[in-house]
This record gives sequence, structure tokens and C-alpha cells, in this order.
Amino acid sequence: MRFAKLIGLLTAGAMGLVPLAVPAFAAPTESQYAPTMLVLDASGSMLATEPGGGTKMDAAKTAVRSFVATAPTAAKVGLSVYGTGTGSTDAEKAAGCRDVSVLQPADTIDKPALTTAVDNIEPSGFTPIGTALRTAASALPTEGPRSIVLVSDGLDTCAPPDPCEVARELSSQGADIVMHAIGFGVDDASRAQLTCIAETTGGTYTDAADGKALEQVLPRVSTAALREYASAGTPVEGSDGYQNAPAVVPGQYLDTIGHKKPRYYAVDIPEGATAYFSGTVSFPLTEDDPERANNSLYLRVFGAEGTDCHAFEHENAVRSNDGVALTVSSTWTGATVPKDGTVRTDKCKGGGRYYFTVEWAGVADSAPATVPLELNVTVEPGVTDAGPAAEPALVRFTAPTTPVEPVTGGGSFNVATPLDGSGVYSDTLQRGEFVFYKVKLDWGQGLAYRVRFLETPGRGLDNVSPVTSTLYTPYRKEVDYDFSSYNGSPDTVPSNKDALATPEVRYSNRDASEREVSENALAGWYYIAVQAAPTVQERGAVRPVPIELDLSVTGTPEPGPTYRMESTGDSSAPDVPDTAQAADDDNSTALLGIGIAVAAFALVLGGVVAFLLLRKRARR
Repeated sequence: MRFAKLIGLLTAGAMGLVPLAVPAFAAPTESQYAPTMLVLDASGSMLATEPGGGTKMDAAKTAVRSFVATAPTAAKVGLSVYGTGTGSTDAEKAAGCRDVSVLQPADTIDKPALTTAVDNIEPSGFTPIGTALRTAASALPTEGPRSIVLVSDGLDTCAPPDPCEVARELSSQGADIVMHAIGFGVDDASRAQLTCIAETTGGTYTDAADGKALEQVLPRVSTAALREYASAGTPVEGSDGYQNAPAVVPGQYLDTIGHKKPRYYAVDIPEGATAYFSGTVSFPLTEDDPERANNSLYLRVFGAEGTDCHAFEHENAVRSNDGVALTVSSTWTGATVPKDGTVRTDKCKGGGRYYFTVEWAGVADSAPATVPLELNVTVEPGVTDAGPAAEPALVRFTAPTTPVEPVTGGGSFNVATPLDGSGVYSDTLQRGEFVFYKVKLDWGQGLAYRVRFLETPGRGLDNVSPVTSTLYTPYRKEVDYDFSSYNGSPDTVPSNKDALATPEVRYSNRDASEREVSENALAGWYYIAVQAAPTVQERGAVRPVPIELDLSVTGTPEPGPTYRMESTGDSSAPDVPDTAQAADDDNSTALLGIGIAVAAFALVLGGVVAFLLLRKRARR
């Protein structure tokens, strides 16, 4: 059984697999947290009285303080505000519509300074949301994943610029800025405007009906923004048919996908080569009913003249609004099969142009109209020598005895945190986070690991959430997975065996009959994802979960396969272009990285287990 599958970017190195072409990628950011700007509405309407007492502004200040208190010390958080410098009269509108101030830059969080800045805010003026978004964007770094969290209690009163147009403008410029919007007691028109801002940039919109709700929502949304899935890749636009499909070379790409509309892409695959296609969608973390948040992705392969090669993969994610990254992938070996003159089947054999499609086929009731689609294409040459024989057994887990090493996991495959071999690694997850690490395996090496979820305060219904861990190959194929139901008591994943593990990695593993062996046939970066889903009853609760990851890397590095390089007559793997090294600052001799009352309590636990058991892989 499986949770939700993530997949992606195959890697290569001097001892083994080399892609036929390698795109350049941005270097990982210094911090694994996305620099984030909080944008607070301090217009005159924020002086309105809350039903529970105090003003809207008082509730906003309390919510920010709560977030600041629990924010990671390495997070980069800034604060801007609009509406504090003027009144709300017509005579003051021109100045009020320029009234945006950056109170704290998006540097490593200074909790006392940020709290003081919030305490000193006095609402009075207009609502220039469009200008505030531009200002916040300019206060963030110029590259890499970045986030904006906007809190507003109404419509922009100063357009132009229109806030949604500003969001489109920033997205069209290639800015990796995800905007999240929180509507604080808003009407339908305001909700529509704020939703547009969020969906245009791949972010989330969340309603906070009153101050109590805002005090729960703002810390959760802001914390998730710091470490969220950061889609990356060269922009590409898939077509609606094979005839005009864009031709892509091996690499990582970024498209946008809508409901039930297949996107076509063309790839030229040499005779004897194996191709890997994948698509990843990260669904936003929302407050909607998780029982109705089921999504699925389809992937198909077509041959010459659009002939259906009957290669079909189907991946599901239930409760995808827990912040799930869902992946579908296909390993295509048709080019390794010689043509034999059979018209009906030769269009899906041998070298030539092939097409693959990704379709968002199963759509949740509350799904946004479009979401970013991360694509990966890799072509692996044939071999003249496959190297050592397959290893049929998973490696044994040996509990490490080294001191605990603190790390900060990344929010996606693209910024996964490298773990330096065997050891104990500690991190702290927020509920709703899906966090990634990576481990380098040479040919002949394997890994085994477990995740220990440590004790935290609180028990009972309010503290129950699903926790999972998933292991992926270098091309992000899921090879192992397990889950548990965490309520604050110490817990371990996996719960029914010693560890999640691979065999020793060898090229010949792909010929094994056991899937747990055959899918571990490439040296390179193996990915570990750990998820702490939102609590079952109170999805917005901010309850950190400390973890320790026990990792065991075994085996001695050995020579890998000899790849066929017919175009040069060189049977060794060609050098990887320097541009690929921007994706990882480590020169590898293996593959180089490219690109989630006692009776009542029992019922809730039963529900958690039931939904986890439903997370399974569908294939035909």
C-alpha cells in the first residue's frame, strides 16, 4: 500500500548513468526555509470591534505573535504593513494609496524586533493591496523559492494596480514567489479577489471568520509558507494533442495543468535507451473537508503517429489537502525492443520520437482551477556491460550510535537536505509539512532508515495526526512507505518492521522479479520524505513535532555498468556539464542530482488508520 507518490529528476555521474542533455538549475538556497514576508492590513476597517472583544487589529497582532513564538530560529521572516500613515478621507487617498511600509526585512527572524514592530501598528488608512504585494516582493531575495502571506479584511480600495494583475505580473516574470491570502471576515467580492491572488501564484486562500479563527489560521499558513513544495524547472507548455507537442530534451520542466485535460510532450529516444517520464503536483494545504479531497494523475506513453503504446500509470492521493505532493511516473523500455516488421506494434518499438501525457484526471471538489506541474524527463543509454549481478535482498538496518546532528529538511525534492551517510539526524516538523532529505548511494551501496517521532505535550483527539515516511529512487520512484497515527506519545515509522530499505544498488537489479529490488537499479541521490499531517479535529493547530531519523548506509562502492555511447565510440560515461553542478555543490562519482472520551478517541484513531490504508497505488 502506498501514500501519495512523488517523482522526478534522474541523475548521473562519472561511474554510471549520464543523461543525453542536462539543463542548468539554480543552486540550493542557503536556508532550507523560504524567505517569507507577512503583509498585514492596517486600514481603518481593522479598528472594527470583534465579537469576542477588542478590535480586528488586536486579533491580528495576537496571531502574529503566536506565529513568531513558534517560528524556527533559522527562518527568514519579514513584515510589511499598509494603511498606517494616513486617515481614510478622500483628501488623503492619493497618499494613502502609496502608504506601504516594510517594518522588518526578510532576514533571519529577529523575534523581539518583529514582535515590537507588530505591537506598534496603528490602523487608520486605505487598502492598497496591489502596491503592497509589489513592495513585499521587492523586499524578498531576487531568486529561489519565496513566499508572501497576506492578511486582509476587504477589497483593494486603490486599484490600479489590481492585486490579481500584480500576482499575474510577478508570475509571468518567472518569480518563484508563492502568495498565500487570508480573508479576515470578508465578503464574497473580497474573497474572490484574495483567492485569485493565491491561485495565480500556486498559493492557498483561507477564510478566517473572526479573530479566534485568525489566531489559528495565520500561524499555520505562515509556518507552512516557510517550508513548502517549491516547484522548479524550465518553463514549457504542453499541447492538447501529439501533433503539436513541444519537443523536450532530458531535464526538468515546469508547466501548469488544469482539470481533466491531458498535456502532451514529445521526446526523442535513441535505439536501445530507456526513458523515464514523471509529473509531480503539490496540492495546497487547505481547511476544506479532507474526506472530499481526492485527486489522481494519469500518465500514458504514445509512439509514432500518436499510437497508444498501452503504457498507463495511475496515481491517487486521498486527503490531498493535507499538503500532499502527488507523482505519477513511467519507465519506458520500448526503444530497447527491436522493430520486427509488425506494423501494429513497430510504432512503439526501437528508437524514434515518443510522446507522453500527464492528466489531472480525478479532481477534488475544492481543487483550484490549475496547479503547477513539475515534469522530469531522463534518457538512459543502453549498456555493453551491466556490471555485478543483482542483489536480491534488502540491506539490514544497523542502529547508528553517533551523536545527534540537527538538520533542516527541505520543502521539495529540489531543495532536499543532504544527509552525510550513517547517523542520527534531528529536525522539527509542523503539522501539515511534507519534508525532504536525500542520501547519496554509489553502486554497491544500500540504505535503511527509520523515523522516530518524539514525545510532545498534549494527548487525545486534539493531538492526533497521521505521520508517514516515503523512500524514493534518484528518479523519484517510490520504493518503500509506511505510516502511523501520532498523538504526542513516542512513535516510530515503520511500525511493523525494522526499517524502510533498499537492496545494494546495481544496474542488474532492474531484471529482478521483486519490485522492491527491480526499482533500485540506479546509483545517485535517494530521497526520504517525512510528513506530519494536520491534526484530525483541529486542522489549523500549530503543534510542532520533533523527529529523529536513524540512517544506516551499508556496502562498499563498486564499479557500475558500462554505458554504450555510439555517437563517440566511447564506452565510458561522458562528463556531466558544469551547469548541472549548480543543482548540487557536491562533485559526485555516482549519479549527480539534476532536474503527508475513550470511545470517541478510538473512533478517530480508527478513521486515521482507515484513511492511511486507503492511500494505495493504482496501476494497470
